Amino acid sequence: MSGFSFELIHTDRLSGARRGRLTTPHSVIETPVFMPVGTAATVKAVPQDYLADLDPRIILANTYHLYLRPGHELIRRLGGLHRFMAWPQSLLTDSGGFQVFSQRELRRISEEGVHFRSHLDGSAHFLSPETSIRIQQDLGADIIMAFDECTPYPATWQECRDSMELTLRWAERCRAAFDRNNGRQWLFGIVQGGVYPDLRRECVERLLAMDFPGYAIGGLSVGESRRDMYGICELTAAVLPADRPRYLMGVGTPEDLFRAVERGVDMFDCVMPTRNARNGCLFTRHGKLIIKNARYAEDESPLDAECGCRVCRTYSRAYLRHLYQSSEMLAATLNTYHNLYFYLDIMCKIRQSIALDRFCEFRDSFLSSYLASA
Repeated sequence: MSGFSFELIHTDRLSGARRGRLTTPHSVIETPVFMPVGTAATVKAVPQDYLADLDPRIILANTYHLYLRPGHELIRRLGGLHRFMAWPQSLLTDSGGFQVFSQRELRRISEEGVHFRSHLDGSAHFLSPETSIRIQQDLGADIIMAFDECTPYPATWQECRDSMELTLRWAERCRAAFDRNNGRQWLFGIVQGGVYPDLRRECVERLLAMDFPGYAIGGLSVGESRRDMYGICELTAAVLPADRPRYLMGVGTPEDLFRAVERGVDMFDCVMPTRNARNGCLFTRHGKLIIKNARYAEDESPLDAECGCRVCRTYSRAYLRHLYQSSEMLAATLNTYHNLYFYLDIMCKIRQSIALDRFCEFRDSFLSSYLASA
């Protein structure tokens, strides 16, 4: 489609780590990439000029939340999500499925879709593959996701198979509902199948027949062990086409990013850096730092002496602790800015290391320092 492409530039010689370039009508995105989460058309606590300074190239917005408030039709009337939130670069919207399925007491699943009640006011709603696609088309994100059922964990093989079959039938309906000739969006399919290798392989095989321009690995980081998560990630990435972007949904920690990149994943999103920041948990090269701890009350050093962000260049740990302890709004802004800078800087350095065939060296060096305090 016009304005969209994905180019695989280089694969690390000692791992599956890939260096790529994803192009949309709104930006050129170097991969592997971490996408900050802007649930309600904003990355929480981050003003637009700070976000522009971080230059993430692509951020994620949430279909479920925007559907409920302010409404996709209002956003369409106001010119679409890019214009509504004054974001000139790329946007990805999830399908809304994960948020609906995570509220088990408020929803009922059928072949047609999901009946659910709003967490805001209890009002009744219905979300189907067709309505999810229509909402995402109204929002106007560059990349939109097929409506899937996120398999819970733990689940039996049969439960995962039933869920996978429903996801595949819904993927067909999403493909049919999607106007593939509009040239303004890409629709990604989502691989499900729990922690069962045979189901994951079959799901990939059947999704490939639908010819999506990109594929996401869903249903991970939902309670399974890291060993299972990394194993399923590696198996799934290995059978996905090399010339299409691979997106691991909802992951994760800095270590998770390295472990998934080495297995061939190109795209990530997670609320961890923003949510942790608002709760006073900050990421540094030497592990997590809990800013409320009394030990930082008179600490004049920066959060991370190796970090080049505006927070670390300007403020002391003592000042950041004071803001947090005083419940000042600026605390959330500065903490979130730092955590996002940390994540985006990791990805930048990962891309550089892949280009130089030194990814494994960088991974080992970074994790030896980061995990030492864990």
